[in-house]
Amino acid sequence: MDLTILIFLLVYVAMGVGKLPGFKVDRTGAAIIGAMAMMSAGSISPAAAWNAIDYRSVGMLFGLMVVSAAFVVSGFYGWAARGIATLRVSPPVLLGVLVAAGGLLSAVLTNDVVVVAMTPLLVSITLARGLNPVPFLLAFCFAANSGSAGTLIGSPQNMIAAQGLGLSFNGFLRVTALPALASLPIVWGIVALLYRGKWALAALPPGQGSQIAAPAPAAPPPPLDRWETAKAGLVTLAVIAGFIFSDVSRELIALTGAGLLLLNRRISSRDMLGHVDGDLLLLIVGLFVVNAALAATGLPQSLLAEFRAAGFDLTQPLTLFLVGGALSNVVGNNPAVMLLVPFLEAGADHAALGAALALGTGFSSNLIVFGSLAGIIVVEQAAAQGVTISFREFSRAGVPVTLACMLVAAGWVLLLG
Repeated sequence: MDLTILIFLLVYVAMGVGKLPGFKVDRTGAAIIGAMAMMSAGSISPAAAWNAIDYRSVGMLFGLMVVSAAFVVSGFYGWAARGIATLRVSPPVLLGVLVAAGGLLSAVLTNDVVVVAMTPLLVSITLARGLNPVPFLLAFCFAANSGSAGTLIGSPQNMIAAQGLGLSFNGFLRVTALPALASLPIVWGIVALLYRGKWALAALPPGQGSQIAAPAPAAPPPPLDRWETAKAGLVTLAVIAGFIFSDVSRELIALTGAGLLLLNRRISSRDMLGHVDGDLLLLIVGLFVVNAALAATGLPQSLLAEFRAAGFDLTQPLTLFLVGGALSNVVGNNPAVMLLVPFLEAGADHAALGAALALGTGFSSNLIVFGSLAGIIVVEQAAAQGVTISFREFSRAGVPVTLACMLVAAGWVLLLG
């Protein structure tokens, strides 16, 4: 049991700091090594480890990643980014358009794929217009995180939470869509207020302006293929309709949509699969095994029973909302949800619990750079394009955005509970 706990703690230390201290092992590597170590140590049998993997969540996530990748290879994201960023409007209005686009796209397609596809384009286009790219990148990232909380398919943690709590697409939408939509004007208002008078590069102070270097040359996005974009759009609508109106399992619907898009005479399956985040899928698989091995010790259950006796009950939506939000900024939102879901009792208030998890982990992830994969992607891709977004710069906007959105969401969770 002691060895099982040690392996578990080492894996989640890696989840928190981004790598296993002293080794060149990232989060995904730590999850996979941890799963293998659990089996080697006898903490879980190979058969139990295989059964611990929720193939439904993994299958649905993979299928939806392929669907979203179809929009990348068809040139849709590049076309959308160029169209938005070249609008002849004032910077605050442009910020509002980007917030709306980031939130809505992320609610329909996987948020991380949206951020990966559009960040380099937003950097190059805003710089070409003589605009400071930082507020636009931050607002887009914040909107992608908060907007994705509104639907079951908006983020991996939503899919895992919905599967674990037995929530339907419609049931999830009913309890999360309204606060997710309400978060978008909050994001716009706070970022616009913080960066008023700092929209143009020429208006930046010397110290801040020096952090924006000449952009590194980036590979041009593929031109818009209208037929492939239309096909991807039709498959996406069919997948969503299947989630809403059909009793067929969600993973089968998502994988069927993926298969239809991979069967293509104009775009190779290799190109499309290259945009699937295999690292994230492997991380989730590894964590399923690591968490199951710890659960087999009985330690989490006994700790939760003690907490419940002390009045700290995770089956209370507001408590879960706060714990999920705090934990997601320690180990990441996907690992946080995977830790909490197995110990929640799905009952009459399962919808409120799902909303608490989705909103808590989604809204709180804007607090710091490492609170979400989207934040890491924006900062790293911006740096590759010559734009430095420091930890302090990110948090200067992320903290008030997170506090305001969390306050609204807490009121909503209280109403549901």
